Amino acid sequence: MSDKQQMQEVYLKEYEKLKSEQTQRIGFRDNLLYVTLGVFGAVISFAVSNQANYYALLVIPWVCLILGWTYLVNDEKITAIGRYIRLTLAEKIKEHTGHTDIESIFGWEIAHRSDNRRKRRKIEQLIVDQITFVFSGVIALIAFWLLVSKPPLAVNILGLIELLLLLILGVEIVIYADLAKGR
Repeated sequence: MSDKQQMQEVYLKEYEKLKSEQTQRIGFRDNLLYVTLGVFGAVISFAVSNQANYYALLVIPWVCLILGWTYLVNDEKITAIGRYIRLTLAEKIKEHTGHTDIESIFGWEIAHRSDNRRKRRKIEQLIVDQITFVFSGVIALIAFWLLVSKPPLAVNILGLIELLLLLILGVEIVIYADLAKGR
């Protein structure tokens, strides 16, 4: 096997490994939404079952923060893998093979980012992510503050910290939203 063929084989193996990792991360990321909704349901049903349980509502912002951050990190890695394949790996193959049509190398990596509805879909996903991981936590805090009269100062401080962290998460979700089209 020539050096050229060996390098092509290395690039193909790298591509296969990257796609495998990307696929696993997509499954994990998407399941986080279901886990989050399940936890919300459990916590809310416990919280509203008795007035003494209203403090359980303070768990929801932490769930939003932890699962939201995990979702965001996985989503960013999924995007980074795709970007690496489109920009770096495709270029390596182009240079190594002398192939000039970059769009025909791993074409799906570019094609699925180029349809006319991509931006709308990404904005809709951004909204869903904000509702799931930020708005839900804020609503839980507001509900707690409306339902519990005169909570201790430490609890109010905790709530304000949760609110601040949720707002930071919301900003990070916007920053990492990949609204770009094409390569």
